[in-house]
Amino acid sequence: MTFKLTRRAAVSALVATGVLFSATSGALADDKVQLRLATSGSETDQRSVAMAEVFAPLVADFASYEPSYNGTIFAQGTELDAISRGNLEMSITSAQELAQFFPEFSIFTAGYVHQDAAHQVAVFNDPLMDAFKQKAEEELGVKLLSVMYLGRRQVNLRQPKDELTVSTPADLDGVNLRMPGTDAWQFLGKALGAAPTPMAFSEVYTALSTGAVDGQDNPLPTVVDAKFYEVTNQIVLTSHLVDLNYIAIGKEVWDGLTPEQQAKVQEAADAAAEAGRQKQLQKEEDLVSFLKEQGMEIYEPDLAAFRDQVQSMYLDSEFAGAWPDGVLEQINALGN
Repeated sequence: MTFKLTRRAAVSALVATGVLFSATSGALADDKVQLRLATSGSETDQRSVAMAEVFAPLVADFASYEPSYNGTIFAQGTELDAISRGNLEMSITSAQELAQFFPEFSIFTAGYVHQDAAHQVAVFNDPLMDAFKQKAEEELGVKLLSVMYLGRRQVNLRQPKDELTVSTPADLDGVNLRMPGTDAWQFLGKALGAAPTPMAFSEVYTALSTGAVDGQDNPLPTVVDAKFYEVTNQIVLTSHLVDLNYIAIGKEVWDGLTPEQQAKVQEAADAAAEAGRQKQLQKEEDLVSFLKEQGMEIYEPDLAAFRDQVQSMYLDSEFAGAWPDGVLEQINALGN
């Protein structure tokens, strides 16, 4: 917890100079806890908006919320280290970033671990998360307050549905699916049953229009923003990755708060996460209607078949080596 000037110090200084201020003077604003948040997102990103419009007002009585956007004060991927060193109070972080410190967090980056937004919340609040949270606190000095929903990645194909209907992973056999270039992303593409092709995002629209690839995977907002609906014909609602972020705060900062302030910060984080979650879910729902109006065919495959194959392949891979025994089964049991 950081104080620029405590009330006691302020009063002592003023008495020494014979100056009197009332208890309601502006000097008391210096008592507020400084909560600087660094994010790589923009000011208009739904996570940033939720923190500014929901979190900040709820803690305004005792805290000064100071967001920094677009990686301005700390580059993406360095925020957790900054919190650990005491150079930053808060961030919006990912399971991928936490997995760089603790490989067991990679379970939350794997396909079909989270089933939907509600399942994310159930997993985060379940006792199975206690060991993960505790390790982040004790070894990195980072407390995870709440989970934010980013959206579901879907399979987006050039072929019309009457030429290719995808029900199970077997139907994607031979489909040239653009996926991000890392080994983890390429593995997910194979687990889905497709033939993954690494390609820069900037090249995807042209590759789809020329047939260099058969499809790509991204959340619906990306499909719309990148105008992929202009060069594709169907979206298979595989929801193979339900992406997330965590609202994180320095453990030392948290420990410096009073119990009442801790309760308020927790309430504010949960409220911000819920507000962002509902807006993102509504956006996804609205975009389904928009994409159908553009002539896209949108449908859901046999999700159980996809989940079974993808999880089976992960469990047989090196990625699962760091996962605690039994945790995947506990996560699955919290789903539908």
